[in-house]
Amino acid sequence: MALLCLAGIILCFLVFDFVDSMGNGIVVDWFERNYMMESHPAYAGEGVVVREPYWAGVKSLLLTLMCTATVFVILIVFAASRIYARRKVRENIEAISGEIQAYMKQEEANPELFHKEYAQISAQIISFKAFMQRHEQLLKEETARKNDLITYLAHDLKTPLTSVVGYLSLLDEAPDMPHEQRKKYIGVTLNKALRLEKLIHEFFDITRYNLQYMELEEETIDLCFMMVQMTDEFYPLLKAHGNTVELNIGEDMTIFGDSAKLARVFNNILKNAIAYSYRDTAIEIWAKDTDAEVKIYFRNQGRTIPPLKLNAIFEKFFRVDESRATDTGGAGLGLAIAKQIVAWHGGTITANSEKEETTFCVALPSGR
Repeated sequence: MALLCLAGIILCFLVFDFVDSMGNGIVVDWFERNYMMESHPAYAGEGVVVREPYWAGVKSLLLTLMCTATVFVILIVFAASRIYARRKVRENIEAISGEIQAYMKQEEANPELFHKEYAQISAQIISFKAFMQRHEQLLKEETARKNDLITYLAHDLKTPLTSVVGYLSLLDEAPDMPHEQRKKYIGVTLNKALRLEKLIHEFFDITRYNLQYMELEEETIDLCFMMVQMTDEFYPLLKAHGNTVELNIGEDMTIFGDSAKLARVFNNILKNAIAYSYRDTAIEIWAKDTDAEVKIYFRNQGRTIPPLKLNAIFEKFFRVDESRATDTGGAGLGLAIAKQIVAWHGGTITANSEKEETTFCVALPSGR
């Protein structure tokens, strides 16, 4: 630092000497003209002229030079600090960028790659990488489940299709077939065709399933009427499984939301309740209305769902029955779709299973 100051002083003298010599004494002449004055003091004798500095002007000059020099030094220091800071920031960015790239390329987390001065950034990067890895793993698992379901459904499509083709061929080849036998073959063909239709619908749900936001067409809904209508639609399925529905909802109870989408929610829950309930048992549906929300409950009697499976029951492509047979369950989308639709309405859906009873609860904000 001392050497730098000394070099600055020497440079100032050199510049002054150069300017003065090149200007043929222009600096000295300027100084004498502006800051020197002549006087005739009595002590010097008659006719003697004394030249001396004009001290007030010199002081003003020195003050101006000092202020100018101070501002100049400040500007130089500011510019130098800015350049240094930018270079330092660039070096730090390059350093942390290299460390982040090295860290992200590694399979296992190794926080020691980061320098201690980057502790805060490294903690965020480690957390972000862990989140990405979890998300990537979930996507892989979801894709694997989806691919497995598509494979299973593709295989299962062959069986009813083969039966439909086979029985229709028999009916076509034997136009004089006895009436009872023809009726039997037509019944079997219809059942297989309905099974085929169900599998095709599941294929459609899997391929189009998307949880992006959809526009809601909200209105006031007569909850009792909706539930009565829904149980009527499920009558054939309920009868085939020996189930009944015990509906306990007040005739004046209403909810506010998209009727078509909420109907799909309740349909999916009831379908799930029928599929996993014991034969010849009742499925209870009731509702409670408070100032803040309306809660709709569905309870069925069936095997208790283990806690681990209960926590995953609303995940996409998850089925409680993990066997390949799809007669007791769909593609595993119904409850996931129901959860998302309820979330769009600002509500929640939960499940509880104990003592061979499973209860679903849909809570929707009150429309009042």
